Amino acid sequence: MTPSGELTAYDFTADDIDGKPVPLSGYQGHPLLIVNTASQCGFTPQYKGLETLNRDYQDRGLRVLGFPCDQFAHQEPGDAEEIKNFCSLNYDVTFPLFAKIDVNGDDAHPLYAWLRSQKGGLLGGRIKWNFTKFLVDKNGQVVDRFAPTTKPEKLGGTIEKYL
Repeated sequence: MTPSGELTAYDFTADDIDGKPVPLSGYQGHPLLIVNTASQCGFTPQYKGLETLNRDYQDRGLRVLGFPCDQFAHQEPGDAEEIKNFCSLNYDVTFPLFAKIDVNGDDAHPLYAWLRSQKGGLLGGRIKWNFTKFLVDKNGQVVDRFAPTTKPEKLGGTIEKYL
């Protein structure tokens, strides 16, 4: 929490792809790019761009975090092993993947409920589709939100401001 008691991204915990709880406080001091992902989406090739951002900026502090989600047209039907294998074999993903979550509705993960409350999009607080991206600064505050159509390759200049 901030000194004024406001929540930050670092106040949440999420299960990793293997089901182990990961306190996001472990990323404190790092800017984060948090993305809801899917393996069978028209935007799935964005995994390549996300991995490029991860490799290009991780030494300068950026952490890319992928949250598989099956809420949009059943485009992430796989279990944890299938998701891990797909990402590794097809896109050589090395950034952390988390357990499959909901990003909208009553069962939305608390992190996503908070992210949505911090930066609305075209649908207000709701997530429109897979590969919506949230940029969080080193203080754990949401500083930008990018539509699914925004390719990761276009985010470098914005990310640079927060490294």
